[in-house]
Amino acid sequence: MGAPSTNDGGKNALLRALPSIEQLLHRPSLEERLSGIPRARAVAALRLAVERVRERLLRGEARPFQDSDVEDALRVLATPNLRPVLNATGVVLHTNLGRAPLAPEAVARVAEVSRGYSNLEYDLDEGERGSRYAPVIELLTGLTGAEDALVVNNCAGAALLVLATLAAGREAIVSRGELVEIGGGFRVPDVMKQSGARLVEVGTTNRTRRSDYESALTPDTGVLMKVHRSNFALVGFTEEVETKELAALGRARGVPVFVDLGSGALVPLTGEGLTDEPTVPATVAAGADVVAFSGDKLLGGPQAGIIVGRAALLARVKKHPLTRALRIDKMTVAALEATLELYRDGRPEAVPTYRLLTQPPESLRARAERLLALLAVKGVKARVAPTSGQVGGGAMPLARLPSFACILTVGGPAAFLEYLREADVPVIGRISDGEVVLDVRCLAEEDLGPVAEAVGAASQGRQPC
Repeated sequence: MGAPSTNDGGKNALLRALPSIEQLLHRPSLEERLSGIPRARAVAALRLAVERVRERLLRGEARPFQDSDVEDALRVLATPNLRPVLNATGVVLHTNLGRAPLAPEAVARVAEVSRGYSNLEYDLDEGERGSRYAPVIELLTGLTGAEDALVVNNCAGAALLVLATLAAGREAIVSRGELVEIGGGFRVPDVMKQSGARLVEVGTTNRTRRSDYESALTPDTGVLMKVHRSNFALVGFTEEVETKELAALGRARGVPVFVDLGSGALVPLTGEGLTDEPTVPATVAAGADVVAFSGDKLLGGPQAGIIVGRAALLARVKKHPLTRALRIDKMTVAALEATLELYRDGRPEAVPTYRLLTQPPESLRARAERLLALLAVKGVKARVAPTSGQVGGGAMPLARLPSFACILTVGGPAAFLEYLREADVPVIGRISDGEVVLDVRCLAEEDLGPVAEAVGAASQGRQPC
């Protein structure tokens, strides 16, 4: 529990007694601690320390300013705001935790390219300006069967760019059942509106037929659009038009077909609990003229919006002014190229996302048992139990991944998770039925020790409620 409260008179006295920054800079007890620190950082830490004490006093806590407050502030300033965490939630593509972890090959490529200059837009063969997309185009066309490719900063940006190119000022026909809302409250109809396309909804929420698209076609139709419902599912009395059938209609009427696949798997994913997912190569083979998909979901690479399709249409997309506004940087190019090379070389298991999604339950049970043993060494009582994880990232919404977790019964599980988040490497778990669940699916073998350390510290450091 917090420090005892004080009356208004005592609180005001403590507030008036707060030292100034100048006083602290010359306080003998702090002189040695601050001596090796740049003055700007020292001043920032002192201001933070004083402000945090002031906030505590205003809340009613009676503890005066102490030198340890400066130490705490220095530690806060030395800790990056964006930093690694350990994912014990069981959600593989956790949007809040950065989605797909990169393969070591991709991490190494990013470090190599970003530490100095690179040929990002320089053709080494010709000695003149080149394309920043050149390193990945051949890989993407080879892996997907498409004629050409382009990469922008995310899949929503890819959809915006394609629609702005093919349907600005014209009609974009899409099934009512595919007008999804993506993360952060952004909706496909809103993205379409920003592109300048005029949305034409066809069918009903649960059933759309080819005849619905056919009857909606007019001379002003710019594109037939199909959106993969990657973040929700329709079950029961449903019907939809497959890409192959929609592509046939588009060819017959001279209207391009654009498929927004969203999660975008390059290869089939098979494993316990996983559901069927249309792959990019299969969608291209089915006749889609343009396909967009994410780089940081099922593909397992960096955040990116990848566009593949017919060369004539991609040439138009590349010339659109939005292409520059949505372009990717050298680190994304490097990470994506290295990730795609793993698929090209027939090594999808080297991509962490693929590996995490396809783990057999028996290996997860064994990992949970090893974590349990480490927790026991720290004096923490827990048990191993089966649990269910998720793919996450708006992919495979019906998939339930069988996994195993260490379960802790603690008083105040929310407060316990807060302690875990305060670890040197924060541990992110979840609560189920009032218990703390530490799912091991997304924990590497080398993560188990730090998790046990954090749990042990949290168990010892918690105050009675």
